[in-house]
Amino acid sequence: MARVEPVEIIEDGLLLRPWRATDADAVHRACQDPDIQRWTTVPRPYLPEHASEFVSQFSPRAWADGSAAPFAVCDPITGELLGSCGLISIDGGSGEIGYWTAPWARGRGVTTRAARAVARWAFDTRKLRRLTWQAEVGNHASRLVALRAGFQVDGRLRLADPAPGGSADGWIGSLLPGEVPAPGATGPAGPGTLAARRAAVFGRPQPTLFATAGAGELRLRPMEERDLDAVVATCRDPETVRWTTVPDPYERADAHWYRGFSREAWARGEAGCFVIADPDDRYAGSLDLRLSPADPLLADVGFMTAPEARGRGYMPAALTALSAWGFTTLGLARIEWRANVGNTASRRVAEKAGFAFEGTARAGVPHRGERADVWVAALLAEDLT
Repeated sequence: MARVEPVEIIEDGLLLRPWRATDADAVHRACQDPDIQRWTTVPRPYLPEHASEFVSQFSPRAWADGSAAPFAVCDPITGELLGSCGLISIDGGSGEIGYWTAPWARGRGVTTRAARAVARWAFDTRKLRRLTWQAEVGNHASRLVALRAGFQVDGRLRLADPAPGGSADGWIGSLLPGEVPAPGATGPAGPGTLAARRAAVFGRPQPTLFATAGAGELRLRPMEERDLDAVVATCRDPETVRWTTVPDPYERADAHWYRGFSREAWARGEAGCFVIADPDDRYAGSLDLRLSPADPLLADVGFMTAPEARGRGYMPAALTALSAWGFTTLGLARIEWRANVGNTASRRVAEKAGFAFEGTARAGVPHRGERADVWVAALLAEDLT
């Protein structure tokens, strides 16, 4: 590869420069951050010698052999290290961008500004034809930066070397010349947008929600290992089999699979799948809020109640709480409920939670090899005001 001459970039209130040996202490301090260790490929644990090797050997070598262009992102006045941003690989006319933000510099748009500056330099000076971005599914902070820098997140790819305990799937995006937003532009994923709002939600661990049924408090929480036997029993119940699409027969492996699916759906930002725990923290049912891939303001709900928990008012209370969370936290405008015609128990739950019946969709859903008619109801954000 051709040598890339080290350069400095001054843009949008930032100084991007090649790494120096004197940066090692700040790099070591930044890379103790749990988020950097969780979402990047830095060594774990990150030792002082790792920082020294990065700034004194890897970085100069990358510039010299043209394989990468790593920049320290700094305050142009004080010189304080704010983060890392650069091309982590260059191959012909393409490059891949990578970045992290020092924990003391977050919340200031540093990495978005740095990513735009690097992209402009890559296209205007290096004459690259395309930049790519990759991140593990679930790294919503990195995805938000990529969106704000103009990248189109095109899909997912399997990761060859996933982080310990992380997802085996990654997001991938691309950026072409002429697509980099101007300095100061907000774009479709700017602060206060729905994309930013949801990145803040799904970028954190799934929360526990609370509801009240009678004199008791219910918790809506992620599924745990101790719930699996009760999930299996519920999914083998004849009424559950009759009205839902759970596998029949339902095995413990199915419950394990669904627990993993629920975690992945949260990481992707596609759904919140909750267990309903009764006042004694025993499994009482499951309740999912699934975001529409076609309409960002639309979601639908699905639920099932454990046989021993039926008739206690748990599900209407839980559905009301989850719907309120969807409207206030996720910014939804409409939540839909559907159930096979004849499932009066599910319909009563929806109506008690405030859902307005809208009609019947003939042959509306596939159900065990056939098309079934379904009832349709919906709850709107203004219905809870």
